[in-house]
Amino acid sequence: MKVEGEKKYALLLAAKDSDYVEKVYGGYYNVFVEAYGEEGEKWDLFRVVDNEFPDMAELHNYEGFVVSGSPYDAYGNDNWILKLCLLLQTLYFMQKKVLGICFGHQVLCRALGGDVRKADSGWDIGIREVSILKESLTYNTFLDDLNETPSTLSIIECHQDEVWEVPKEAKVMACSDKTRVEMFTIGDHILGIQGHPEYTKDILNNLIDRLLSNGSIQRGFAEDARSELHKAEPDRKSLQRICKRFLKGR
Repeated sequence: MKVEGEKKYALLLAAKDSDYVEKVYGGYYNVFVEAYGEEGEKWDLFRVVDNEFPDMAELHNYEGFVVSGSPYDAYGNDNWILKLCLLLQTLYFMQKKVLGICFGHQVLCRALGGDVRKADSGWDIGIREVSILKESLTYNTFLDDLNETPSTLSIIECHQDEVWEVPKEAKVMACSDKTRVEMFTIGDHILGIQGHPEYTKDILNNLIDRLLSNGSIQRGFAEDARSELHKAEPDRKSLQRICKRFLKGR
């Protein structure tokens, strides 16, 4: 039930909490709300990876939805992923604001008619400089004005899949030398971001450890990725400001 005047948002969590994130941050829910939430808002958690979904009759009560990253492939046919695609299509037709992060960015693209596959260039793990396309400054009302939005932003990345083709009505907002679609938008209600504005370098460092231990990446690659973390800082504040302006409609 929505309290009068209270703004409600939903986090659609597509990953299970790691022991480390649970211990240090209290779970991914806290990481996301810290990054994208503001005082006076209510954030509901739906663990879609465990088949927990919002009631379709309650969707209108939410101002916006955030879809998290995930170790799963956005082009997979797990039941919960197909169910999530259906939910995202519904939210799109309702013109609800949806912010997709990493897997969320990819599954949004898939649900709305785009193409997602393994990246030709393999894993992208570390801090990547992305270029904001100049034309996106004119058609995205949630971006800061021309003087405030930098032409490049550094963002934490951890993915081996990518968007190959955006949905028909989508516009590419940013790209990098590694990934052709770093951000895309549809109108003012859909925003996909391949990187992780919510991640700290600490979270990524632990994720590198886990990917190494489960055999997803090789030791040399992990060591190179770790050493790169000491050479740059992600523009977390700028990226989170963009996400908040998008979600809050200002």
